[in-house]
Amino acid sequence: MGTNAEELTTTPADIEATRGELTRDIDELTDKLSPQRIVERRKDAARGRLSSVRDKLMGKASDVRSSASSAGGSAGGALNSVKGSTRSAVSTVESTAEGRPLSAGLVAFGAGMLISALLPPSSKETEIADTALKSAKEHAQPLVDQAKAAGQDIGHNLADSANESVQQVKERAQEGVQNVKEEGQSSAQQVKDDVTSS
Repeated sequence: MGTNAEELTTTPADIEATRGELTRDIDELTDKLSPQRIVERRKDAARGRLSSVRDKLMGKASDVRSSASSAGGSAGGALNSVKGSTRSAVSTVESTAEGRPLSAGLVAFGAGMLISALLPPSSKETEIADTALKSAKEHAQPLVDQAKAAGQDIGHNLADSANESVQQVKERAQEGVQNVKEEGQSSAQQVKDDVTSS
């Protein structure tokens, strides 16, 4: 610690700005290391990958809209006669499905889901669904407990780490204040000595 003029120009505003920066950095680290934020970022990344794969397999929404509008135009023109509309609809579905087996499969799957939704479930289906649900809950509970425990451990570890970081920042800030105070006193003494010797 010398008498360098640049070192002596630290003002309370500079110290306050440094404190603000340190506080912001700690807040950003806390947010970045938060288990909830980590899970959220991973979910978003998985959704993005899934969306990308879905677009590659099924085409983008604009492709689907153009196919739907062309099919709608074909069906709209065919409404003039019942016989003509039936043939037009069948040919439109065939031409739309041609070269797009995934689209045809999705249409068939959707039609099957619609029909199954209209029919009431049988007692056997209800019984099997209840059994499967109970079994899934029983097997999933230990996993949920493990995930909660892991999350709590991570939270405790992060809290300890954050507390240590805050303590270190406080100590460094106190050291900085002490250094500035000592340098200020030393400079003031040197100015006094220079004034009295002049």
